[in-house]
Amino acid sequence: MNNNCIFCKIINKEIPTPFTYEDENFVGFLDIHPKAPGHTLLIPKEHYVWMQEAPDEVVSEIFKTAKKLMKKMITEIPCDYVQLNILGKDVPHFHIHLIPKFLTSEL
Repeated sequence: MNNNCIFCKIINKEIPTPFTYEDENFVGFLDIHPKAPGHTLLIPKEHYVWMQEAPDEVVSEIFKTAKKLMKKMITEIPCDYVQLNILGKDVPHFHIHLIPKFLTSEL
């Protein structure tokens, strides 16, 4: 837990944020500046600034969880696919963006 981290404050419910997903290790919630409707952030409950700092088990499990959420988003939004982004510079807490995408005739 990092007392200055906004994501840690969300995890600890200091900042009210409805979770779209929660298990013992991760939470998911909608991005406040979405790139598309349903744009979700998936974060570990433990604080890691960068992905490379997280134990291999956390990295493996977050991607398995992301895959599960992608399937759910494709069905429920619905969308054609879900793009994953790992940026990390805006909030110093390892997180994955799950962004719903729609195929267009431009492809």
